[in-house]
Amino acid sequence: MASAPPSAPAFLPPPPLSGSARLWGTLALSTATFMNVLDTSIANVSLPAIAGDLGVSPNQGTWVITSFGVANAIAVPLTGWLSQRFGQVRLFTASVLLFVLTSWLCGLAPNMSTLIFFRILQGLVAGPMIPLSQALLLSSYPKALAGLAMALWSMTTLVAPVMGPLLGGWITDNISWPWIFYINIPVGFGAAFITWSIFRKRESQTRKLPIDSIGLALLVIWVGALQIMLDKGKELDWFHSGEVIALGIVALVGLIAFVIWELTEEHPVVDLTLFKKRNFWAGVLALSVGYGLFFGNVVLLPLWLQQYMGYTATQAGMVLAPVGLMALLLSPLVGKNIGRTDPRRFAAFAFAVFALVLWMRSNFNTQADMGTILIPTLIQGVAMACFFIPLMTITLSGLPYDKIPAASGLSNFVRITAGSFGTSIATTIWQDRAAMHHAQLSEFVNSGSQATQGALSGLASAGLTPDQALGTINRLVDQQAYMLAANDVFYASALIFLLLIPLVYLTRPTHSGAGSADAAAGAH
Repeated sequence: MASAPPSAPAFLPPPPLSGSARLWGTLALSTATFMNVLDTSIANVSLPAIAGDLGVSPNQGTWVITSFGVANAIAVPLTGWLSQRFGQVRLFTASVLLFVLTSWLCGLAPNMSTLIFFRILQGLVAGPMIPLSQALLLSSYPKALAGLAMALWSMTTLVAPVMGPLLGGWITDNISWPWIFYINIPVGFGAAFITWSIFRKRESQTRKLPIDSIGLALLVIWVGALQIMLDKGKELDWFHSGEVIALGIVALVGLIAFVIWELTEEHPVVDLTLFKKRNFWAGVLALSVGYGLFFGNVVLLPLWLQQYMGYTATQAGMVLAPVGLMALLLSPLVGKNIGRTDPRRFAAFAFAVFALVLWMRSNFNTQADMGTILIPTLIQGVAMACFFIPLMTITLSGLPYDKIPAASGLSNFVRITAGSFGTSIATTIWQDRAAMHHAQLSEFVNSGSQATQGALSGLASAGLTPDQALGTINRLVDQQAYMLAANDVFYASALIFLLLIPLVYLTRPTHSGAGSADAAAGAH
């Protein structure tokens, strides 16, 4: 009788790195993360230029942001399965190289449809980059330095939103918008080369696992249908269009089928049983709604400044850039004290500051100078520092250690999806409210109005024909209408942030039960 084959030796994780290897490894992983996060914000100030160059409206241009976000969100839950199938180092390196390739294709795109297709591909291949950069970084440091590792990593994700608008604006004004994608090529190649050189002998264990292909297909169907419905709704007059109704039905039926399938599947692509935990569902809801509001307003502000306030892309970038300065200074302080203070206090404070910032913006007028517009942006950094880590600490608290990766992946999926939805909803409401304000303001522009007659006489004396004079007045009405509409969106967002504060206190109190390093790891 043949003897049984000897059992394979137990897999031992590699020891921490030291010296220059750890320094270069940290630099390469952080650079790849920086490049990924940069791509979510660099296009914000370039939207009018991209839309104008490709012959579409700036509203349709927001697809450049939402398509990347949705594809990225769908790919995040697959990271666990892919890394176990191919290994963390191989998957991360491949993800970075494919990101470089899709960035190059985005820059070459000849029309909006092609650009959106390549942005979807870019979002899909980018999915594993952030979770795996965290995992590889934590494996490079001793357990005692895990907090330091995540603090270093978090710095890159806070600097990127500062650099994105500035870099995007400068490139758009001084070179051309495709270069916001081309700059990823040297950065990505460098990060991939260094990562592979240092980490290839530290590959994680691989094994064949079944993939929940039906769950994944249903996820793509319902999220994709809902995003397309939100993006095309304004253009097609919402539910007066058969296409929008069909997309809504597909999204609803797809969501119901997805929930039923995932709750009965042995190896689900998304573990929905996590929503049984009160801290998890309340934390995810507060985090995703808050992030959706934040991201929607971050996209809306540069659109308004460039289209109706005469700002260049560089100037709009300068207005947005300081948002990360206070966050950069205060995040280490928040991370240090998160274990000693109730995280709910930090989160409630963040929502109150976000509400204050948006209330200040709701009082803007067309005479507002750059200094006035910059002040709320600076204050917003305080809210950002107290937003991610405390809410992730609440969300992951009380979960067993083996559930942390799935919970982090699911919360990231919901948050990124909410960011894309927030962009679509904010720009749609802005357009609708602007149309309403335009109609109301136009009522005052008539032949019986002394102000109208005075304005027309002044424009005529400046050498304008009657048609040119009316066109000038219409542009002024447009400017006021879009300003009032932006104020409406800012004010409504401020109220919703205040309503999120009681939601935070629905959670049970925790003192970093999931571990501050795990919380920080999930925060981005």
